[in-house]
Amino acid sequence: MTVTLLNHRAEGPASAPPLLLGPSLGTSLALWDQVAPELSASHRVIRWDLPGHGGSAADLIGPGATVGDLAALVLALADALGVDRFAYAGVSLGGAVGLHLAVHHPERLTSLAVLCSSAHFGGAAPWRERAERVRREGLEWLAESADARWFTPGFSVPELVRDHRTADPEAYAACCDALAAFDLRDRLAGITVPTLLVAGREDPATPPAHLREIADAVPGATLVELPGASHLAPAQVPGAVLAALRTQLDGPPARGLTVRRQVLGDAHVDRAQARQNPFTARFQDFISRYAWGEIWTDPTLSRRERSMITLTALVAHGHYDELAMHVRAARRNGLTPEEIGAVLMQTAVYCGVPAANSAFATAQRVLAEEEPG
Repeated sequence: MTVTLLNHRAEGPASAPPLLLGPSLGTSLALWDQVAPELSASHRVIRWDLPGHGGSAADLIGPGATVGDLAALVLALADALGVDRFAYAGVSLGGAVGLHLAVHHPERLTSLAVLCSSAHFGGAAPWRERAERVRREGLEWLAESADARWFTPGFSVPELVRDHRTADPEAYAACCDALAAFDLRDRLAGITVPTLLVAGREDPATPPAHLREIADAVPGATLVELPGASHLAPAQVPGAVLAALRTQLDGPPARGLTVRRQVLGDAHVDRAQARQNPFTARFQDFISRYAWGEIWTDPTLSRRERSMITLTALVAHGHYDELAMHVRAARRNGLTPEEIGAVLMQTAVYCGVPAANSAFATAQRVLAEEEPG
């Protein structure tokens, strides 16, 4: 007997840790277009379409469907692909599927990320009314307001709006039935898998308070709020979503952030994080994950040695603002003023006297800050 599976796309090495990505109602796997290729560098990424959406058959669910029915389809897909345990991330209805899996099938999950979603969706009545109207009139009236429901003013992803228009009305209505019946608030405290909650600060559909409610109930859960993001955060602020998911999935950014604070100081890191926005989030993630999570944690060289190398490199390239920061870091890593001076003398030979002259001026100013007033 042939089993019809959810339409899906697999990316990344077959031997890599599996990660399943779930969509929001009205969208397709294209919701993850700006995030999945990046994650596939380290994971076997499998993103799927809801029934009647994208390439999935509409008759996979029917009237009165539940989120549990959708979760069963996801597990059937994982089984068919030979995936026993997997990390999971989902948006809105896709996030509800993840919560259901965490409550009812925790043995299948290695971690859970719930984005722009909720443990309940505002009561059954509005969803039943929407389902009835969609069955009568189709989806055009909803597609016309998709941008306002999904994004901040002036932003749009035409491909996702087109997917909304072309979704099967009966399957869409069945998904509305699932949302109407969904409420896991009384089961959240029993979730044991590592859980990340991601909220868009401008999300009118599932405001940050909904994610905060889950974070407060799930033991050890982490909550991240994304400025400038509405309901479909992976499409609107993919860099920020990518950074949050990498921290959840890979760990090095968290480890790197600890080392970064130890070397550069809390005040500097706090300022850098306060200035972070969706445009710079990916770069900040790169710094924490690669520079501080991999290079500075490599035990081959001591932190003292790394400080000396870094001072030399910064002098060579004339990065004197960075040099000031790393003179402070060198002091935290145990270098004495005399040793810093010796390093700068070495740069006079190999980087040039004018460069060393500027470096001495920068270092003298920083070291003077340490002297009692």
